[in-house]
Amino acid sequence: MVAPRPRHTSPLRSRFSSMAEEIEVHLDAIATHGFTILRDVINSEQLSAIAAAVDHVEEELQIEKGTNLFEGFATTRVYNLLVHGKVFESIPLHPRVLPVVEGVLDPGLLISSLSSIRIGPGEAAQPLHADDQLIPLPRPHLPVICNTMWAITDFTAENGATRVVPASHLDATLPEFTNPPATIPAEMEAGSVLVWVGSLWHGGGANLTDTFRLGIAMNYCAGYLRQQENQQLGIPVDVARDFPARLRELCGYSVYRGLIGHIDKRHPAEIVLDADDNVRMIWDSSR
Repeated sequence: MVAPRPRHTSPLRSRFSSMAEEIEVHLDAIATHGFTILRDVINSEQLSAIAAAVDHVEEELQIEKGTNLFEGFATTRVYNLLVHGKVFESIPLHPRVLPVVEGVLDPGLLISSLSSIRIGPGEAAQPLHADDQLIPLPRPHLPVICNTMWAITDFTAENGATRVVPASHLDATLPEFTNPPATIPAEMEAGSVLVWVGSLWHGGGANLTDTFRLGIAMNYCAGYLRQQENQQLGIPVDVARDFPARLRELCGYSVYRGLIGHIDKRHPAEIVLDADDNVRMIWDSSR
């Protein structure tokens, strides 16, 4: 069984004396409860820009509502957002969010997927699930996935806020589809970010209102794990070449611990992007 970190703290704490303290409190909350909420991460101007960009992409691509229980029948989703505008590039790198996720996994982590989720009026609750349940590892286990949900609109119990089962990441079993456990809504104001470990039972909530709920799902995985979205094939090389170096690394133009992901003993950014990211390979240490 994965032991929780020793200090028990509320996942809703929002004021800290330093960045290091904030990170530690959130990591403790994730270890104990399986999730935490970072408040006031992005401002109203950024929220408006992201919302407008999602509106534009949905219209441009003529995105239609889902056709199954998991994706919903009144929900629209846009995947692979990094190819749809620079406004999305800052999300994976946010200085208040990424260090928390790195603390759950490690700095060698990768972007697994980046998508928008617009839950419309009348949507039913999503079936409970764990984001790592397709990975053949016995539960509980060390974190291999850490995901985030960015509230672009307010998330409330009535409009479809993500529902979670606290501490379920420590359970040895997965939720039963026909007999789901009790959940609580992860309510948060627009501009906040929900962070949870991949083993936590959760699901999108039902939208009982007459307005939509918009969120950005920014998902990460361990650097040794295959990504949910194939970033190297899904993002054109010419687009990736213009990313900041750290974003290129997160997309998979990197090597994990100096080895995993190399091309003929060379760094993939050097081979594919003609970029010099000055990364030391594992065999360099023997010279």
